[in-house]
Amino acid sequence: MQALSILKSKKITPEQIFMLSVLAVNGGNYLYNLILGRVLGPAQFADAAVLITFLLVLSFVAMTFQLVTAKFSVVFENETFKNFISKIYKNATIVGLTLGALIVVFANQLQALFNTSTSSMFTIFGIGVPLYFLMSVNRGVFQGKKEFKYLSITYQAEMLSRLVITLALIFLFNIQSSIVIAIGILISFGFGLVPFEFKNVSIKKSIAIETSQSKQVRSFFIITAFYEFTQIIINNSDILLVKHYFDAYEAGLYASLALIGRIVYFVAWMFVMLLLPTVVQLKKEGKETAPILFKYVAYIAAIATAIVIGCALFPETAITILFGDSYLAMAPLLWKYALATGLFAISNIFAYYYLSLDQFVPVVISGIFGMLQMGLVIFFHDSLEQVVHMQIVAMVSLLVVQIFFFVFNTKRKK
Repeated sequence: MQALSILKSKKITPEQIFMLSVLAVNGGNYLYNLILGRVLGPAQFADAAVLITFLLVLSFVAMTFQLVTAKFSVVFENETFKNFISKIYKNATIVGLTLGALIVVFANQLQALFNTSTSSMFTIFGIGVPLYFLMSVNRGVFQGKKEFKYLSITYQAEMLSRLVITLALIFLFNIQSSIVIAIGILISFGFGLVPFEFKNVSIKKSIAIETSQSKQVRSFFIITAFYEFTQIIINNSDILLVKHYFDAYEAGLYASLALIGRIVYFVAWMFVMLLLPTVVQLKKEGKETAPILFKYVAYIAAIATAIVIGCALFPETAITILFGDSYLAMAPLLWKYALATGLFAISNIFAYYYLSLDQFVPVVISGIFGMLQMGLVIFFHDSLEQVVHMQIVAMVSLLVVQIFFFVFNTKRKK
């Protein structure tokens, strides 16, 4: 009986299943990018990197809807919750259709701006944008209700379908084109909608939620949208600016550097997904929230340190194994890029923590330093090394200010 109780106590929790799932999804996405990098080579991979960056930008924009849905899935209950979900699905659809249409209409201009070989890849990508917004709201429901099993399935379905479909098209038909990558991304959005939470969607006209609740949702939505905009700038502006200022070969080399160096950020994202609903629930119950912040900051700091040390000790080995000899020129910059990303990942935990508590000063701080990073790269881009150094300067400054705010805010409360 004692042995049975020990086994029961060691049962894997839904949170642990989600963490394992995220690691698997990130691993699959890395495999997808690594295979593309090896098959296409630096010059063609630069085109692919633009699409992948567009996908990341889209994920941050749609994350606004996901986080708003996740938070108020905890706060609202019963009919208020159903009315809220119906309204946010409607708004997400409108935004998705508008953004998708803009990408399709301006496909030729995007091709000229980012020096890509074709505009069709933007057209195909734009068609899939509305699906991604619906997928994000669906994920927000699962995240807020802590249904991590279903949340894991949606991410796995998107990743696996994109990996299998894209690589099948490349290897079976010998088509090495950014259009193939765009098709794979488009189809994966459909798979990412599985499973879909139909029971929360009302086909009837939704009843408006109370004015105070509507104002609360609107305020959180606006500040979350602003923060996700800063995430887009910090996470993706460097790749797009490098593609603009440097030739295709150097842009492809930089894309490989960014992909390896961002490992720590994508691991940190896993903790953010768990952090927000937990902090909102603890606040709702009147319990202390700071210990959760400390725990996740410690996790990310440890992971970031290990990755930076690994990149510093074995840069050539990492690049050769992951991308091949043609990308070795980036070896000296690998640990530096990983450092910049690690600093940002830790800062990100602070910002999402305060976002969960409806305190928005850290969000504004992130916005300021996101613009600072972009400005530094615009003015200082004589070499790829200088681009990386500017990001380190911006991210060190951001983390110092975030820590200072936390200490000041804690003392003020006491």
